[in-house]
Amino acid sequence: VLKLVSFFHSPTPCALKIADKIAEQFDGAVLLMLDGSKMSADYRVPPIVMYERKDSRWTLKDKHTIMMRQWEETRAVASQLLDTGDHMTLVDFDSHLDDITRDWTNQKLNHKISELSCPANGTI
Repeated sequence: VLKLVSFFHSPTPCALKIADKIAEQFDGAVLLMLDGSKMSADYRVPPIVMYERKDSRWTLKDKHTIMMRQWEETRAVASQLLDTGDHMTLVDFDSHLDDITRDWTNQKLNHKISELSCPANGTI
């Protein structure tokens, strides 16, 4: 997920350039962005903005055609991460470039997410 978002919640030129490079290698690639203004445990709709490549341009996909499986479970895990403050350990690639000792693959956070989403833990 890229955090390269302008004030108006549209992709920056840098994000578009990266998305273009990915789309060159993978047919059907999409550009996903999180709407930070809608990131809360109480928000019931996925805070995702999706762009798809059409005619060499990235266009906003109709939000009514986007379906996210297991959104309630995802929201519950995200809520737990927010409550515990674990979300603060997320490292994006930009941060890794600033300090290469920071793990942009987020192995510890991914492990925590796996633990929270494990059916044996009773959360899902």
